[in-house]
Amino acid sequence: MLRSQVREEIFKILFRVPFMEHAQMEEQIVFSLEELEGKSEENRNYINNKVHAILEHIEEIDDIIDNCCEGWNIGRIGKAEIAIMRIAVYEITMEEEVPDSVAINEAVELSKIYCDEDAKGFINAVLGKVARRME
Repeated sequence: MLRSQVREEIFKILFRVPFMEHAQMEEQIVFSLEELEGKSEENRNYINNKVHAILEHIEEIDDIIDNCCEGWNIGRIGKAEIAIMRIAVYEITMEEEVPDSVAINEAVELSKIYCDEDAKGFINAVLGKVARRME
């Protein structure tokens, strides 16, 4: 799988977070990974580890998003946009091996698939602000 495909699988799992209890979320992660049967063990492990890492830091990630959304609070942002930004903010703030520009570009590309037309500009602006604050 390409990294963009891996990110898309992570997005699909994280999109479910607002709709699930914690115990149900674990079941959903297992179910999602089982759906990827036939994909490499390395990719499935990467997806599992990254989803759990994001979930472990979700409050911190959400605070970062909230602080970078001028005139918006996180409760007003679409669920798909939040899931996409959670991945990118995690990569920008906690994964040194992913360049900020790659995290932002991948988020914008995901938004073109799963969000409305206006989302890509919003996501790009918020993530750009996150990246600048991390410099």
